[in-house]
Amino acid sequence: MKKKISVIFILLAFIMTVGCFAGFKSNNVYANDFDFKSKAAYLMDAYSGTVVYKKDETKRLPIASMCKIMTLLLAFEEIDGGNLSFSDSIVVSEKASGMGGSQIFLEANAEYKIEELIKGIVVASANDASVAIAETICGSEDLFVNKMNEKAKDLGMNNTCFVNCTGLPKLGQYSCAEDVAKMFCSLLKHKDYYRFSSIWMDEIEHPEGRITEISNTNKLIRFYDGCDSGKTGYTSEAGHCLCASAKRNGMRLISVIVSAPDSKTRFGEASTMFNYGFANFTNKMIVDDKKPLDVKVSVESGKKDVIEAIAERPLFIFSEKGTEHAIELNFIPLYKVKAPVKKGEIIGKLIVYENNVEINSVNVIANEDVLEATFFDVINDIITDWSII
Repeated sequence: MKKKISVIFILLAFIMTVGCFAGFKSNNVYANDFDFKSKAAYLMDAYSGTVVYKKDETKRLPIASMCKIMTLLLAFEEIDGGNLSFSDSIVVSEKASGMGGSQIFLEANAEYKIEELIKGIVVASANDASVAIAETICGSEDLFVNKMNEKAKDLGMNNTCFVNCTGLPKLGQYSCAEDVAKMFCSLLKHKDYYRFSSIWMDEIEHPEGRITEISNTNKLIRFYDGCDSGKTGYTSEAGHCLCASAKRNGMRLISVIVSAPDSKTRFGEASTMFNYGFANFTNKMIVDDKKPLDVKVSVESGKKDVIEAIAERPLFIFSEKGTEHAIELNFIPLYKVKAPVKKGEIIGKLIVYENNVEINSVNVIANEDVLEATFFDVINDIITDWSII
């Protein structure tokens, strides 16, 4: 199946905030008129990875507690992989409880559920909970840091080096705005993360009944329309940092600020980037992973000759509003699909072309089980074919 689609993005009416966009050109993808005080900034579309704005995005800088994005990413991978559960209880070590800085005041040698520790990291940027999670997963923070750096390499984070899981000042630790966006984009793929990321205020209950009240360090959760996730960071060395994500009308943006001079500036500059992105761009779905594809995939030796197929994930075209795109979708089935086939099994690939250049691709998976044909099925087919003749 080769299907050509003309995707037309209509310029939608929008209202610009007076002052915020004064002098900006809507067709300027990189919004060069921004006059940010932060040392580095980055804005990207979370679904396509398209960069909307960048300033010194690969400059190596300390990022303070934004390091915890990687700590959380590894934790959620362990949970989704079945190696860890939110309901698991762990005993907090003396080292973890004594971390200081941002914390939820964990008691040494006391039991806490993983869910409470995750909540403490996401909402309150807790150093003690971060080390407790690191020790639970790898046995020690040092071994966990090795795992952090391995994951960074896998994600193509070429300007990042972790030396701890908290972001507390330590020689040799650095990252950049682009790399922060990459690891945060990976974190956002874990649905359970959103259970915690949009919490504004909550509490941690300790084993003996003591309560620690916590509030989200990311103020955009409450004050920016569509923001449902993010991670702040601050040390005197790193300045005020922020990575946040907001979603409107099916489009999700990721905004990164590194080393702003004050907290108000980091939230203001992140909001400015979000405003610009939502006002000037759109994200159109060209392949829906909830709807069967209009393709026929033959199955050998199955109870059915053809299997229903769907995309493994949705595909989007991110673009300035008012831009027209000529898109081609080319479905390539596996050389041989043989029964039995399980629902979710890869049976081909869908490739997206724009102007004959590949811009994206997605695995095509079976949307149903197909059992292997039995001897009696084969005989029945022969009889049926014979009767038709």
